[in-house]
Amino acid sequence: MKKTITVLAACGAVLATTVPAHAAPVKDPERALKSKLVAGHGVRFTETTVVTGDGKVTLQKRKGSFQFDRKGIVASDISATPKGRARERTISVGKYTYTQGGIYEEKLGATWAKSRGLPGGASGFYGQVINPAEPKTLATLVKKGRLKGRTLTGKITFKDLAKASRWFDASVPLRMHDDTKVSYTLTLSSAGLVSRVKSSYAATGVFDTNGFDGKTITIDSRFTGWGAKTRIKAPSDVATPPN
Repeated sequence: MKKTITVLAACGAVLATTVPAHAAPVKDPERALKSKLVAGHGVRFTETTVVTGDGKVTLQKRKGSFQFDRKGIVASDISATPKGRARERTISVGKYTYTQGGIYEEKLGATWAKSRGLPGGASGFYGQVINPAEPKTLATLVKKGRLKGRTLTGKITFKDLAKASRWFDASVPLRMHDDTKVSYTLTLSSAGLVSRVKSSYAATGVFDTNGFDGKTITIDSRFTGWGAKTRIKAPSDVATPPN
């Protein structure tokens, strides 16, 4: 009898070590985002945009930060290195955007060009169309997508994305077809915060004139420092954009 008990105990120990423990569930991403929407705080990101078709070409790289209030994004500071163009930096505060370099480099030098809208500047044209720091946008992506583990995947049209996202309208200044579908993959941390966004869509419409017809635009963004103290101010040396 004693020998039988010993054998059963040993079998139990083996089973206990071979059966994997269930991973802790990921926290609600919408609630996680709202917990970080505190005035004077924000998030940082880095980003790479490529076009693929008969090869792979990097269109630009960007890095920057967003500043929050309790409702969402109130300011941004983005630096871009586009392929074949001058480096550009764009600061947006409230309704105004300030751009240095890029298309204004030759005419304005170090002076900032002040305008309304387009927080991503000219680089926004090839920038990330999905902004996970917008509560309404994130809620829409969660509703339309499928969450499995820490990965949220789905598809959304340009038209539906424009309804949910203020950032989208600014990131695509020349609208392509409303029925263009964006495939997206969001990676979440254990806290439910978005750590990565990968989106892709067919380069149709206005991209046809750039030789991109039949190709695909893919943007890969990484987000870090959620909730970090962030202070973005409008520059002082500004001018009206030249014609």
